[in-house]
Amino acid sequence: MEVEQVLKGLEWKHSQEPEFLQAVKEVLISIKDVYNQHPEFEKAKIIERLVEPERVHMFRVPWVDDKGEVHVNTGYRVQFNSAIGPYKGGLRFHPSVNLSIMKFLGFEQTFKNALTTLPMGGAKGGADFSLRGRTANEVMRFCQAFMQELYKYIGPDEDVPAGDIGVGGREIGYLFGEYKKLTHQFQGVLTGKGMEWGGSILRPEATGFGALYFVNQMLQTHDIDIKGKTIAVSGFGNVAWGAVKKAIELGAKVVTISGPDGYIYDPDGVSGEKNEYMLELRASGNDVCQPYADEFKGAKFFPGKKPWEQKADIYLTCATQNELNADDAERILASKPLCVAEVSNMGCTAEAVERLVAAKVLFAPGKAVNAGGVATSGLEMTQNSMRLHWPASEVDERLHYIMHSIHKQCVKYGRQADGYVDYVRGANVAGFMKVANAMMAQGIV
Repeated sequence: MEVEQVLKGLEWKHSQEPEFLQAVKEVLISIKDVYNQHPEFEKAKIIERLVEPERVHMFRVPWVDDKGEVHVNTGYRVQFNSAIGPYKGGLRFHPSVNLSIMKFLGFEQTFKNALTTLPMGGAKGGADFSLRGRTANEVMRFCQAFMQELYKYIGPDEDVPAGDIGVGGREIGYLFGEYKKLTHQFQGVLTGKGMEWGGSILRPEATGFGALYFVNQMLQTHDIDIKGKTIAVSGFGNVAWGAVKKAIELGAKVVTISGPDGYIYDPDGVSGEKNEYMLELRASGNDVCQPYADEFKGAKFFPGKKPWEQKADIYLTCATQNELNADDAERILASKPLCVAEVSNMGCTAEAVERLVAAKVLFAPGKAVNAGGVATSGLEMTQNSMRLHWPASEVDERLHYIMHSIHKQCVKYGRQADGYVDYVRGANVAGFMKVANAMMAQGIV
Protein backbone atom coordinates (compact mmCIF):
# COMPACT_ATOMS: atom_id res chain seq x y z
CA MET A 1 0.00 0.00 0.00
CA GLU A 2 1.26 3.45 -0.94
CA VAL A 3 -0.12 5.62 1.84
CA GLU A 4 0.46 8.89 0.01
CA GLN A 5 -1.33 7.60 -3.08
CA VAL A 6 -4.38 6.55 -1.07
CA LEU A 7 -4.41 9.85 0.82
CA LYS A 8 -4.06 11.82 -2.39
CA GLY A 9 -7.17 10.16 -3.76
CA LEU A 10 -9.09 10.83 -0.55
CA GLU A 11 -7.95 14.46 -0.45
CA TRP A 12 -9.21 14.94 -4.00
CA LYS A 13 -12.62 13.47 -3.11
CA HIS A 14 -12.95 14.90 0.41
CA SER A 15 -10.89 18.10 0.39
CA GLN A 16 -13.35 19.85 2.74
CA GLU A 17 -13.08 17.19 5.45
CA PRO A 18 -9.81 17.86 7.37
CA GLU A 19 -10.71 15.96 10.56
CA PHE A 20 -11.64 12.86 8.58
CA LEU A 21 -8.44 13.01 6.51
CA GLN A 22 -6.37 13.44 9.69
CA ALA A 23 -7.92 10.34 11.28
CA VAL A 24 -7.43 8.23 8.15
CA LYS A 25 -3.80 9.32 7.73
CA GLU A 26 -2.91 8.33 11.30
CA VAL A 27 -4.35 4.85 10.85
CA LEU A 28 -2.85 4.22 7.40
CA ILE A 29 0.66 5.19 8.51
CA SER A 30 0.38 2.89 11.53
CA ILE A 31 -0.89 -0.17 9.67
CA LYS A 32 1.16 0.15 6.47
CA ASP A 33 3.77 -2.51 7.30
CA VAL A 34 1.25 -5.04 8.57
CA TYR A 35 -1.07 -4.42 5.64
CA ASN A 36 1.69 -5.04 3.14
CA GLN A 37 2.33 -8.44 4.72
CA HIS A 38 -1.14 -9.51 3.62
CA PRO A 39 -1.44 -9.42 -0.19
CA GLU A 40 -4.96 -10.83 0.14
CA PHE A 41 -5.97 -7.51 1.75
CA GLU A 42 -4.67 -5.59 -1.25
CA LYS A 43 -6.45 -7.90 -3.70
CA ALA A 44 -9.75 -7.43 -1.86
CA LYS A 45 -9.20 -3.64 -1.69
CA ILE A 46 -9.69 -3.66 2.09
CA ILE A 47 -8.27 -0.15 2.55
CA GLU A 48 -10.30 1.38 -0.25
CA ARG A 49 -13.46 -0.13 1.26
CA LEU A 50 -12.51 0.64 4.86
CA VAL A 51 -12.01 4.38 4.37
CA GLU A 52 -15.45 4.87 2.82
CA PRO A 53 -18.53 4.66 5.07
CA GLU A 54 -21.05 2.00 4.16
CA ARG A 55 -23.71 4.70 4.12
CA VAL A 56 -24.26 8.31 5.16
CA HIS A 57 -27.65 9.71 6.11
CA MET A 58 -28.07 13.50 6.07
CA PHE A 59 -31.41 15.11 6.82
CA ARG A 60 -33.01 18.38 7.80
CA VAL A 61 -34.43 18.80 11.30
CA PRO A 62 -37.16 21.47 11.45
CA TRP A 63 -38.44 22.36 14.91
CA VAL A 64 -40.31 25.17 16.68
CA ASP A 65 -39.01 27.14 19.67
CA ASP A 66 -41.05 28.44 22.61
CA LYS A 67 -41.81 31.68 20.74
CA GLY A 68 -43.25 29.83 17.77
CA GLU A 69 -40.23 30.52 15.54
CA VAL A 70 -39.23 27.74 13.14
CA HIS A 71 -35.59 26.59 13.09
CA VAL A 72 -33.90 24.15 10.71
CA ASN A 73 -30.78 22.15 11.64
CA THR A 74 -28.85 19.48 9.77
CA GLY A 75 -28.83 15.93 11.13
CA TYR A 76 -26.36 13.14 10.37
CA ARG A 77 -25.89 9.42 10.86
CA VAL A 78 -22.69 8.02 9.38
CA GLN A 79 -22.82 4.20 9.42
CA PHE A 80 -19.19 3.47 8.77
CA ASN A 81 -18.56 -0.25 9.12
CA SER A 82 -20.65 -3.22 10.28
CA ALA A 83 -18.16 -6.05 9.68
CA ILE A 84 -18.06 -7.18 13.32
CA GLY A 85 -21.52 -6.18 14.54
CA PRO A 86 -24.38 -3.68 14.34
CA TYR A 87 -23.39 -0.04 14.03
CA LYS A 88 -22.57 1.59 17.37
CA GLY A 89 -21.58 5.15 18.13
CA GLY A 90 -22.73 8.32 19.82
CA LEU A 91 -24.90 11.26 18.86
CA ARG A 92 -23.42 14.76 19.21
CA PHE A 93 -25.48 17.96 19.40
CA HIS A 94 -23.11 20.90 18.96
CA PRO A 95 -22.76 23.85 16.54
CA SER A 96 -19.43 22.43 15.29
CA VAL A 97 -21.03 19.24 13.95
CA ASN A 98 -20.43 18.73 10.23
CA LEU A 99 -19.88 15.82 7.86
CA SER A 100 -16.09 15.78 8.33
CA ILE A 101 -16.36 15.46 12.10
CA MET A 102 -19.08 12.80 11.84
CA LYS A 103 -16.97 10.76 9.41
CA PHE A 104 -13.82 11.08 11.49
CA LEU A 105 -15.67 9.96 14.60
CA GLY A 106 -17.37 7.07 12.78
CA PHE A 107 -14.03 5.93 11.33
CA GLU A 108 -12.36 6.08 14.76
CA GLN A 109 -15.35 4.32 16.32
CA THR A 110 -14.88 1.35 14.00
CA PHE A 111 -11.45 0.57 15.44
CA LYS A 112 -12.34 1.57 18.99
CA ASN A 113 -15.26 -0.83 19.01
CA ALA A 114 -13.10 -3.59 17.57
CA LEU A 115 -10.64 -3.12 20.44
CA THR A 116 -13.35 -3.63 23.07
CA THR A 117 -13.67 -7.34 22.07
CA LEU A 118 -17.45 -6.77 21.82
CA PRO A 119 -19.41 -7.35 18.54
CA MET A 120 -20.03 -3.73 17.53
CA GLY A 121 -19.50 -1.91 14.26
CA GLY A 122 -18.64 1.78 13.95
CA ALA A 123 -20.96 4.76 13.45
CA LYS A 124 -21.53 8.35 14.57
CA GLY A 125 -24.28 10.91 14.29
CA GLY A 126 -25.67 14.17 15.54
CA ALA A 127 -26.74 17.65 14.53
CA ASP A 128 -25.44 21.23 14.48
CA PHE A 129 -27.83 22.12 17.30
CA SER A 130 -26.75 24.10 20.36
CA LEU A 131 -28.34 23.47 23.75
CA ARG A 132 -27.07 26.78 25.07
CA GLY A 133 -29.94 29.03 26.08
CA ARG A 134 -32.58 26.47 25.11
CA THR A 135 -35.37 25.47 27.47
CA ALA A 136 -36.12 21.86 28.32
CA ASN A 137 -39.22 22.02 26.13
CA GLU A 138 -37.20 23.30 23.18
CA VAL A 139 -34.63 20.55 23.64
CA MET A 140 -37.44 17.99 23.80
CA ARG A 141 -39.02 19.26 20.59
CA PHE A 142 -35.67 19.21 18.81
CA CYS A 143 -34.94 15.65 19.96
CA GLN A 144 -38.37 14.53 18.82
CA ALA A 145 -37.90 16.15 15.41
CA PHE A 146 -34.43 14.59 15.09
CA MET A 147 -35.75 11.11 15.93
CA GLN A 148 -38.60 11.44 13.44
CA GLU A 149 -35.97 10.98 10.74
CA LEU A 150 -33.31 8.96 12.56
CA TYR A 151 -35.68 6.13 13.58
CA LYS A 152 -35.76 4.91 9.97
CA TYR A 153 -32.11 3.91 10.11
CA ILE A 154 -31.62 2.42 13.59
CA GLY A 155 -32.61 -0.68 15.57
CA PRO A 156 -31.21 -3.07 18.22
CA ASP A 157 -29.67 -5.32 15.54
CA GLU A 158 -28.97 -2.58 13.02
CA ASP A 159 -27.62 0.58 14.66
CA VAL A 160 -27.59 1.52 18.35
CA PRO A 161 -26.73 5.19 19.01
CA ALA A 162 -25.55 6.52 22.38
CA GLY A 163 -24.87 9.94 23.87
CA ASP A 164 -21.90 12.20 23.21
CA ILE A 165 -21.23 15.94 23.53
CA GLY A 166 -24.56 17.68 24.08
CA VAL A 167 -26.49 14.43 24.40
CA GLY A 168 -26.84 13.25 28.00
CA GLY A 169 -29.46 11.35 29.94
CA ARG A 170 -32.17 13.95 29.35
CA GLU A 171 -31.70 13.97 25.60
CA ILE A 172 -31.51 10.17 25.39
CA GLY A 173 -34.82 10.03 27.26
CA TYR A 174 -36.52 12.39 24.81
CA LEU A 175 -35.06 10.49 21.83
CA PHE A 176 -36.12 7.11 23.20
CA GLY A 177 -39.63 8.31 23.99
CA GLU A 178 -40.12 9.47 20.41
CA TYR A 179 -38.63 6.25 18.99
CA LYS A 180 -41.03 4.20 21.10
CA LYS A 181 -43.98 6.32 19.94
CA LEU A 182 -43.03 5.95 16.28
CA THR A 183 -42.28 2.21 16.30
CA HIS A 184 -44.54 0.90 19.09
CA GLN A 185 -41.46 -1.03 20.26
CA PHE A 186 -39.61 -0.99 23.58
CA GLN A 187 -36.16 -1.97 22.36
CA GLY A 188 -32.55 -1.51 23.43
CA VAL A 189 -32.09 0.89 20.51
CA LEU A 190 -30.27 3.60 22.48
CA THR A 191 -27.69 3.35 25.25
CA GLY A 192 -27.14 5.78 28.09
CA LYS A 193 -30.74 5.30 29.20
CA GLY A 194 -32.07 5.96 32.70
CA MET A 195 -31.72 3.27 35.34
CA GLU A 196 -35.49 2.84 35.55
CA TRP A 197 -35.92 1.94 31.88
CA GLY A 198 -32.98 -0.19 30.74
CA GLY A 199 -29.88 1.86 31.49
CA SER A 200 -26.62 0.46 32.83
CA ILE A 201 -25.05 1.42 36.12
CA LEU A 202 -21.75 3.32 35.70
CA ARG A 203 -22.50 4.47 32.13
CA PRO A 204 -22.05 8.21 32.95
CA GLU A 205 -18.67 7.50 34.59
CA ALA A 206 -17.56 4.77 32.18
CA THR A 207 -15.42 6.77 29.75
CA GLY A 208 -13.47 8.46 32.55
CA PHE A 209 -13.22 5.29 34.65
CA GLY A 210 -12.03 3.24 31.69
CA ALA A 211 -9.46 5.87 30.76
CA LEU A 212 -7.90 5.76 34.23
CA TYR A 213 -7.87 1.95 34.19
CA PHE A 214 -5.97 2.12 30.90
CA VAL A 215 -3.57 4.83 32.07
CA ASN A 216 -2.90 2.95 35.30
CA GLN A 217 -2.16 -0.18 33.29
CA MET A 218 0.28 1.79 31.12
CA LEU A 219 2.11 3.05 34.18
CA GLN A 220 2.18 -0.35 35.92
CA THR A 221 3.58 -1.96 32.77
CA HIS A 222 6.48 0.47 33.07
CA ASP A 223 6.82 0.00 36.86
CA ILE A 224 5.30 3.38 37.75
CA ASP A 225 2.81 3.84 40.61
CA ILE A 226 -0.01 6.31 39.94
CA LYS A 227 -0.39 7.06 43.66
CA GLY A 228 0.78 10.54 44.56
CA LYS A 229 1.08 11.67 40.95
CA THR A 230 -0.40 14.98 39.74
CA ILE A 231 -2.75 15.03 36.75
CA ALA A 232 -3.73 17.91 34.44
CA VAL A 233 -7.19 17.35 32.97
CA SER A 234 -9.08 19.37 30.36
CA GLY A 235 -12.87 19.69 30.20
CA PHE A 236 -15.41 19.62 33.03
CA GLY A 237 -18.22 17.43 31.65
CA ASN A 238 -19.09 13.79 32.31
CA VAL A 239 -15.86 12.46 30.82
CA ALA A 240 -13.62 14.74 32.90
CA TRP A 241 -15.79 14.15 35.97
CA GLY A 242 -15.44 10.35 35.68
CA ALA A 243 -11.69 10.61 35.07
CA VAL A 244 -11.19 12.86 38.09
CA LYS A 245 -13.31 10.62 40.30
CA LYS A 246 -11.36 7.48 39.41
CA ALA A 247 -7.99 9.28 39.59
CA ILE A 248 -8.78 10.26 43.19
CA GLU A 249 -9.76 6.67 44.01
CA LEU A 250 -6.41 5.49 42.63
CA GLY A 251 -4.51 7.96 44.83
CA ALA A 252 -3.60 10.64 42.28
CA LYS A 253 -4.29 14.39 42.53
CA VAL A 254 -6.02 16.28 39.72
CA VAL A 255 -4.96 19.93 39.62
CA THR A 256 -6.76 21.35 36.56
CA ILE A 257 -10.08 21.39 34.72
CA SER A 258 -10.97 23.58 31.76
CA GLY A 259 -13.72 25.01 29.57
CA PRO A 260 -14.03 27.21 26.47
CA ASP A 261 -13.42 30.22 28.70
CA GLY A 262 -10.07 29.07 30.11
CA TYR A 263 -8.85 26.72 32.82
CA ILE A 264 -8.81 26.30 36.60
CA TYR A 265 -5.65 25.47 38.51
CA ASP A 266 -6.35 24.03 41.95
CA PRO A 267 -3.13 23.08 43.78
CA ASP A 268 -5.16 21.44 46.57
CA GLY A 269 -6.72 19.03 44.09
CA VAL A 270 -10.16 18.64 42.54
CA SER A 271 -11.70 16.21 45.01
CA GLY A 272 -14.84 15.59 47.04
CA GLU A 273 -17.42 18.34 46.69
CA LYS A 274 -15.22 20.04 44.10
CA ASN A 275 -15.56 17.09 41.76
CA GLU A 276 -19.32 17.00 42.21
CA TYR A 277 -19.43 20.74 41.55
CA MET A 278 -18.20 19.98 38.03
CA LEU A 279 -21.57 18.33 37.36
CA GLU A 280 -23.36 21.45 38.61
CA LEU A 281 -21.29 23.56 36.22
CA ARG A 282 -22.20 21.32 33.29
CA ALA A 283 -25.88 21.20 34.28
CA SER A 284 -26.00 25.02 34.39
CA GLY A 285 -25.70 25.06 30.59
CA ASN A 286 -23.33 28.04 30.65
CA ASP A 287 -20.39 26.03 29.28
CA VAL A 288 -17.85 27.91 31.45
CA CYS A 289 -15.66 26.78 34.36
CA GLN A 290 -14.74 30.19 35.81
CA PRO A 291 -17.37 29.94 38.63
CA TYR A 292 -15.27 27.12 40.15
CA ALA A 293 -12.63 29.67 41.20
CA ASP A 294 -15.31 31.82 42.82
CA GLU A 295 -16.66 28.83 44.72
CA PHE A 296 -13.41 27.38 46.08
CA LYS A 297 -10.61 29.35 47.69
CA GLY A 298 -7.12 28.50 46.54
CA ALA A 299 -8.22 27.78 42.98
CA LYS A 300 -7.12 30.21 40.27
CA PHE A 301 -8.80 30.90 36.92
CA PHE A 302 -6.69 31.48 33.78
CA PRO A 303 -8.98 33.01 31.12
CA GLY A 304 -8.40 32.07 27.48
CA LYS A 305 -5.63 29.61 28.28
CA LYS A 306 -5.14 25.85 28.29
CA PRO A 307 -4.18 23.66 31.27
CA TRP A 308 -1.16 22.19 29.44
CA GLU A 309 1.05 25.05 30.66
CA GLN A 310 0.83 23.72 34.22
CA LYS A 311 3.42 21.23 35.40
CA ALA A 312 2.04 17.74 36.07
CA ASP A 313 3.05 14.09 35.89
CA ILE A 314 0.14 12.99 33.69
CA TYR A 315 -1.86 14.93 31.08
CA LEU A 316 -5.35 13.88 29.96
CA THR A 317 -7.37 15.49 27.17
CA CYS A 318 -11.04 15.18 28.17
CA ALA A 319 -12.77 17.91 26.14
CA THR A 320 -12.81 17.66 22.33
CA GLN A 321 -10.81 16.89 19.18
CA ASN A 322 -7.49 18.60 18.44
CA GLU A 323 -7.47 20.46 21.75
CA LEU A 324 -3.74 19.80 22.28
CA ASN A 325 -1.48 21.12 19.49
CA ALA A 326 2.25 20.99 18.74
CA ASP A 327 3.07 24.03 20.91
CA ASP A 328 1.12 22.47 23.77
CA ALA A 329 3.08 19.25 23.28
CA GLU A 330 6.35 21.17 23.60
CA ARG A 331 5.16 22.76 26.87
CA ILE A 332 4.21 19.35 28.20
CA LEU A 333 7.54 17.84 27.17
CA ALA A 334 9.32 20.63 29.05
CA SER A 335 7.59 19.34 32.21
CA LYS A 336 9.06 15.86 31.61
CA PRO A 337 5.72 14.03 31.91
CA LEU A 338 5.30 10.36 32.75
CA CYS A 339 2.29 9.91 30.51
CA VAL A 340 -0.05 11.70 28.09
CA ALA A 341 -3.35 10.18 27.01
CA GLU A 342 -6.28 11.18 24.83
CA VAL A 343 -9.54 10.71 26.68
CA SER A 344 -11.34 12.87 24.11
CA ASN A 345 -11.57 11.54 20.55
CA MET A 346 -8.42 12.54 18.63
CA GLY A 347 -7.65 15.03 21.39
CA CYS A 348 -4.22 15.82 19.94
CA THR A 349 -3.32 17.21 16.54
CA ALA A 350 -1.19 15.01 14.28
CA GLU A 351 1.83 17.24 14.92
CA ALA A 352 1.40 16.94 18.69
CA VAL A 353 1.22 13.14 18.47
CA GLU A 354 4.38 13.04 16.35
CA ARG A 355 6.34 15.09 18.89
CA LEU A 356 5.15 13.10 21.89
CA VAL A 357 5.89 9.74 20.28
CA ALA A 358 9.25 10.95 18.92
CA ALA A 359 10.20 11.95 22.47
CA LYS A 360 9.35 8.38 23.63
CA VAL A 361 6.77 9.68 26.10
CA LEU A 362 4.13 7.16 27.12
CA PHE A 363 1.27 8.28 24.88
CA ALA A 364 -1.99 6.53 24.06
CA PRO A 365 -4.71 7.47 21.54
CA GLY A 366 -8.39 8.02 22.23
CA LYS A 367 -9.56 4.93 20.38
CA ALA A 368 -7.88 2.86 23.11
CA VAL A 369 -8.03 5.13 26.16
CA ASN A 370 -11.67 6.24 25.93
CA ALA A 371 -13.13 2.91 24.78
CA GLY A 372 -14.63 2.39 28.25
CA GLY A 373 -17.65 4.48 27.31
CA VAL A 374 -18.67 2.44 24.29
CA ALA A 375 -17.67 -0.77 26.07
CA THR A 376 -20.17 -0.03 28.83
CA SER A 377 -22.73 0.89 26.17
CA GLY A 378 -22.09 -2.57 24.72
CA LEU A 379 -22.70 -4.07 28.15
CA GLU A 380 -25.96 -2.11 28.32
CA MET A 381 -26.96 -3.62 24.97
CA THR A 382 -26.26 -7.08 26.39
CA GLN A 383 -28.33 -6.41 29.50
CA ASN A 384 -31.20 -5.12 27.35
CA SER A 385 -31.11 -8.24 25.15
CA MET A 386 -31.14 -10.50 28.21
CA ARG A 387 -33.72 -8.37 30.07
CA LEU A 388 -31.31 -8.20 33.01
CA HIS A 389 -29.81 -5.43 35.15
CA TRP A 390 -26.31 -6.02 36.48
CA PRO A 391 -25.05 -4.47 39.75
CA ALA A 392 -22.29 -1.87 39.70
CA SER A 393 -19.68 -4.40 40.82
CA GLU A 394 -20.32 -6.64 37.80
CA VAL A 395 -20.31 -3.77 35.29
CA ASP A 396 -17.11 -2.36 36.78
CA GLU A 397 -15.44 -5.77 36.76
CA ARG A 398 -16.30 -6.26 33.09
CA LEU A 399 -15.16 -2.73 32.25
CA HIS A 400 -11.86 -3.31 34.04
CA TYR A 401 -11.35 -6.56 32.11
CA ILE A 402 -12.13 -4.91 28.76
CA MET A 403 -9.69 -2.04 29.34
CA HIS A 404 -7.03 -4.54 30.43
CA SER A 405 -7.64 -6.52 27.22
CA ILE A 406 -7.36 -3.36 25.09
CA HIS A 407 -4.07 -2.48 26.76
CA LYS A 408 -2.78 -6.00 26.16
CA GLN A 409 -3.59 -5.74 22.44
CA CYS A 410 -1.85 -2.36 22.19
CA VAL A 411 1.30 -3.73 23.81
CA LYS A 412 1.24 -6.82 21.55
CA TYR A 413 1.26 -4.80 18.34
CA GLY A 414 3.02 -1.67 19.60
CA ARG A 415 6.11 -2.85 21.48
CA GLN A 416 9.32 -1.84 19.74
CA ALA A 417 12.77 -3.41 19.84
CA ASP A 418 14.00 -0.94 22.48
CA GLY A 419 11.06 -1.78 24.76
CA TYR A 420 9.09 1.42 24.07
CA VAL A 421 5.40 0.78 23.44
CA ASP A 422 3.98 2.78 20.54
CA TYR A 423 0.36 2.72 21.69
CA VAL A 424 -0.81 4.57 18.57
CA ARG A 425 0.51 1.87 16.29
CA GLY A 426 -0.59 -0.88 18.65
CA ALA A 427 -4.19 0.34 18.86
CA ASN A 428 -4.50 0.97 15.13
CA VAL A 429 -3.04 -2.39 14.08
CA ALA A 430 -5.05 -4.39 16.62
CA GLY A 431 -8.33 -2.74 15.62
CA PHE A 432 -7.55 -2.93 11.91
CA MET A 433 -6.67 -6.62 11.89
CA LYS A 434 -9.94 -7.60 13.55
CA VAL A 435 -12.04 -5.55 11.14
CA ALA A 436 -10.03 -6.55 8.07
CA ASN A 437 -10.26 -10.26 8.83
CA ALA A 438 -14.02 -9.96 9.32
CA MET A 439 -14.36 -8.12 6.03
CA MET A 440 -12.32 -10.79 4.24
CA ALA A 441 -14.50 -13.55 5.65
CA GLN A 442 -17.72 -11.86 4.43
CA GLY A 443 -16.65 -11.35 0.82
CA ILE A 444 -16.93 -8.23 -1.31
CA VAL A 445 -19.91 -6.47 0.24
